[in-house]
Amino acid sequence: MAFRFEDLKVWHKAVDLSNEIDILSRQFPKTELFSLSSQIKKAADSVVLNIALRSAVKVVACLFLAKKRDYINEQLFKKMYDEHELLCKMITKLRDSMTQKSMNNEQ
Repeated sequence: MAFRFEDLKVWHKAVDLSNEIDILSRQFPKTELFSLSSQIKKAADSVVLNIALRSAVKVVACLFLAKKRDYINEQLFKKMYDEHELLCKMITKLRDSMTQKSMNNEQ
């Protein structure tokens, strides 16, 4: 692998979940094509591109909207919610380890 981020488990998890979100969003009504479908896909892709905690949380918020609007059932919501909760924990752990490493290098 040519790039260091390719070794990160969190990056692989984000790629897999982004792909699942893409498939899920295709099931939303066509009226959501330029709103919720677009928002959730962009947020999921942003997690992959930036390993961004805020984007992962935005995906979760979109999942709540999709459930509320009956685009996804409770079972699918729970699965995706749990997967994104794990992803958020992984991102937080990575961020914390990078902060700790930076602090150690400054000493």
